Amino acid sequence: MVGEAYFSDADHLHFSFTSTITNKTSLSSSARSSFSSDESPTVTPTLHRNRWDPRFAAIKAAADGNLQLSHLKLIRHLGTGNHGRVFLCQLKDHDGAAFALKVIDRDLLNGKKLSHVETEGKILSMLNHPFLPTLYARIEASHYTCFLIDFCPNGDLHSLLRRQPWKRFSLPAVRFFAAEVLVALEYLHALGIVYRDLKPENVLLRDDGHIMLSDFDLSFVADVFPTVNLLRCRTRSRFAGGGCFGFAVGTDDDEEVVVPEFVAEPVTAFSRSCVGTHEYLAPEVVSGDGHGNSVDWWAFGVLIHELLYGTTPFKGASNDVTLQNIVSSSRQMKSLHVAEAGISEAKDLIDKLLVKDPNKRLGCTKGAQDIKRHPFFDGVKWPLIRQCKPPAVAGWTVAKRRPVGQKEARWPCESTAVVLERTR
Repeated sequence: MVGEAYFSDADHLHFSFTSTITNKTSLSSSARSSFSSDESPTVTPTLHRNRWDPRFAAIKAAADGNLQLSHLKLIRHLGTGNHGRVFLCQLKDHDGAAFALKVIDRDLLNGKKLSHVETEGKILSMLNHPFLPTLYARIEASHYTCFLIDFCPNGDLHSLLRRQPWKRFSLPAVRFFAAEVLVALEYLHALGIVYRDLKPENVLLRDDGHIMLSDFDLSFVADVFPTVNLLRCRTRSRFAGGGCFGFAVGTDDDEEVVVPEFVAEPVTAFSRSCVGTHEYLAPEVVSGDGHGNSVDWWAFGVLIHELLYGTTPFKGASNDVTLQNIVSSSRQMKSLHVAEAGISEAKDLIDKLLVKDPNKRLGCTKGAQDIKRHPFFDGVKWPLIRQCKPPAVAGWTVAKRRPVGQKEARWPCESTAVVLERTR
C-alpha cells in the first residue's frame, strides 16, 4: 500500500520515552469550545498515595513501575479537546482496568499552548478527590505528552442534557449534579486552583453515576489562606424525602448551635487572561478588568441555569451578542417557566450567583460554604454525598461497581503507535 503513514509494531520499539507513575489514589468532544489568550503560571505538584485503588496495583504489576506506551492498547477514540485527543485504553495484560489516555502532540502547539499543557499536568498531579480525575501516569514519548487518567463511560453532562425529553433536567437531578460540582469546586479552591472552564461538556459522568470535572489547561493557581470560623446556626430536626438529598424541615425542637466552619477560598487570585467558553464568561473577564476566584461562581450559576432550563441565560445569536448580553446592565433572562417544588429557591440561587459585581456575588468571600447554606441545598447531607444514589435520568445507565480484575467485553484494537500516528 503506497503512502501509508503508520508506525509498525517494530517502529514502535524505537520510541524513546520515559514515564512517571503518580503516588496517589473520559472525555467526549465538546459542543462549545473553550479559548484562551494568555499563559498560566507554574504550579508545584503535591503527590498523594491511595493504596486502595486497584488500578495502581494493575499498572505496577503490568509495567513493574515503569509504564510505557507499549504496555497500553488503544480501544477507541473518545473525543478531541483544546490541545489533544483522548482514547479509551487498557493495559495489554489486564482487561479489567480501563483508562482514558489524553494524548497531546507537542509539535502541533505553540509556546503558549505548551504552557497550558504543563499547567494541566501539574494540576492533575495535585488532585486527590472522588469528583476529580486521578493522574495514574504521565508518559513522554517522542513528541507526545500523554496523561493516563480515569475513564468515565457515561459521557458528559452536555450530551446527557441533550437527550432529555425537554432538553432539561428535573429539579432533583439539577440539585444532585450541582451539589457534586460544588464540592469539586470547593476542593479546587482549597488548593488555590481557579478552574475557569466550568460547563456541562467538562462535567463527566462516572460509571456509578457521580460526576468528575475534566480539563484543567485553562486553570491557574493562586495563594490561599485557610481559616476556621465559628458559625451559629439552627439544627434541622428532620428531613422530608429519603437519602442525602431530602428537603430540610424545621420543627419546634430546632435549637441554635455553634459549629466550626472551614473556609479556604483563593480570594487574592488575580488574572487578566481572557479564557473560557463565551456563554460561561463572567462580566469581569469580558471587560478585561481582571478576575479572580469569583469567575467560577458565576459559571456555577450559568451551569445551574442551563441544567434547569436547557439553555444559558445570556446566549445570543452570535458570540459577540452573547458577550454584549453578559456585560449589559440588565439580565437577558429567557421566558421559560418550570413548575416544580423548589424552583423559587433555584431561581434565587441563580440570581445571587449571576451578580455582575464580583465583590457582591455569592461565594466570592467564603466560597462554597456560603453557597451550601442557600435554601436550594437545604437537606443535602454534605458528608454523605459520595454515597448518595444518583437520580433517575433518561438516557443513561448507572452500573454496579465491577471489580477491576473482572473481565469485560473486548474490542478490536491496534498498536498504540499506529493509532496515534493515524489520528495526527
